[in-house]
Order: sequence, then structure tokens, then C-alpha cells
Amino acid sequence: MTTDPGESTTAADADGASDLTDTADVVVVGGGPSGCAAAVFTARYGLDTTVFDRGNAAFRRCAYLENYLGFPAGIGVDTFIDLMHEHVAEVGADYVQDMVESVAYADGDSRFVVETQDGRRVATDYVVASAWYDGEYMRGLDDDDAMFELHDHHGEEHEHFDSSYADDDGRTPVDGLYVAAPAGARSAQVGIAAGNGGHVARCLLEDHRREQGFPGDLAPHYDWLRPESEFQGEWDDRDRWREWFDDKAADADTDVADDRLSDLRESYIDRAFETRRTDEAVEHAESRGLRRLVETIGTGRVLDAVPDDELESYVEQEIGGAEP
Repeated sequence: MTTDPGESTTAADADGASDLTDTADVVVVGGGPSGCAAAVFTARYGLDTTVFDRGNAAFRRCAYLENYLGFPAGIGVDTFIDLMHEHVAEVGADYVQDMVESVAYADGDSRFVVETQDGRRVATDYVVASAWYDGEYMRGLDDDDAMFELHDHHGEEHEHFDSSYADDDGRTPVDGLYVAAPAGARSAQVGIAAGNGGHVARCLLEDHRREQGFPGDLAPHYDWLRPESEFQGEWDDRDRWREWFDDKAADADTDVADDRLSDLRESYIDRAFETRRTDEAVEHAESRGLRRLVETIGTGRVLDAVPDDELESYVEQEIGGAEP
């Protein structure tokens, strides 16, 4: 759960929470590229995030993924899915193989109660829809005529969630409900879907921060690690950050109480300094990142991909040339 004074854990305090299987700040419905990307952003921010995935995303119909940036010769679909889910786990989100059957308004402090096929009930403040299936689980949150539309499929009419119900940022008329998928053309390619999921999550975080009192341009959140060089000189001084924050708040003409604004300012500065990375920390992070990549793909598969002559040459140089 969140501990920053600029964050909320109201889901855990919902009336009747003892009757629920779990609580979360964010529930993501769908564990494909858009849902996993959204979960990575919300979990890294510090919101308790659960991803429910029934495991048959449209992405699995792809034979082989060749256009996702960062994989020069492409990557297998199952391997890519494993990487996505390991990333979700790495940032502390819960990945659960279960199908969401309904999202309803909660009676307590949280906005929603999510119910699944396996009988789980989760109180949550935010729901991010990221599943391709028909959206039936959202029925009742708003006027059905606004949320759903009829489609003609082989001569038969079927009702589906209207992908234009959410705006371009994934926001909907239902407070706390966001849509990363279906999102029309933005769901048509894996790389675009992942980017859209991250964008929707950033919009959720911006709204969350505004609810906590962050004014104006201080509400958007940027998940960005900074080199130590950016904290040299005046920007190594918290008072300089306080001056900058106060100027931004003044420009926003906020009506937040002074003591609350002071708490938000200190949490903002704390978070900024937590992004600071030394060269040694970056080197360690890269080494660990590569190791986790190999662990997920499988050491044997990685070694099998190296030509025998190159592997023998490497072993001779690294082991044969080592001091006894």
C-alpha cells in the first residue's frame, strides 16, 4: 500500500473490507501488453496494483512478434508474454490468472468492488479496463446505451463495449474507471497497445495526484531516473526544490491549505531525490537487468543461441586466460 502523504489507501479502509478477499488501489483487467504496461506504471509509482488475466488475449493469435522495438530479429510471443509478466511481478504488482466477471460500485470508501470467476472480491479505487472481450463486466457502471454498441457479426447482432466511450487519454465519465483496451486503432499493434497502456496509467496517476492536492503542472508524474549529475549545484539543495515547487504552486493559484501543500511539497522532493542514481548504481542496475532477462528467457536457450565457435572462444578467453 502507499505511504507517501500525497497518496491514498482508501481501498484498504472500505466498509465491509473484512468480507473481501483482497484490497488494491488499482485493478487492471487484462494481462496483455496494454494491461501489463499500465500495471508497471501504477505499481512503480507505489499504488497497490492487481492484474487479472484470463489468459487468452488476442495477442496470442500472433505467430511471431517482429515489430516491437528493442528486439532486432523479433521475439517469440510466449517468450514476450513471459517477459511482460515477470516485469509486472518485478515491480511488485500481483498477476492473477482469473477472469473478472463484474465491476460494481462499492458501499464503502473505495469506489468499486471487482468480482472474479473464481470468487475473488477486491475493493479498489481505480479500474483499468485492458481486455479485448466484450466488456460485459463493466455493465451497470453507466448508461448501457453510452457504454455499449451493436455490431453485426456474420449476420448476427452482438453488443460490445464501445471503444470510443473513453477519451483519447483513457478517461471515462465514470470516476475512477479508465480504458486502455479496447481502444480502436491503438489496440491493433503490440507496441502501440503497450504505449497506450502506459499513457492511460500516467493519466490515472495525474488524476490521483490531483485528488491528493497536487496543483497545476505538479500533478503529472514522470517515471524517470536521473543521473547524479542532475543534482549538482543548486539542485542538490532541498531549499532550491522548495522554491521551485512554491513557484509552480503559486502559478496554479491553488486553494490547497498551506500545511497540506507543505506535506505535498516534501513528498514531491523526496520522490525526486529517490530517482537519483550514481554511475555505480546504474552499472549495477544494468547488470541485474541483463541477468533477469537471461533468467526469464532461460540460460540454456541463451547459450544455445550462441554459435559453438564463439562460445568456445569466449570460454578460452575468460577461463583459459584466468590466473590459476
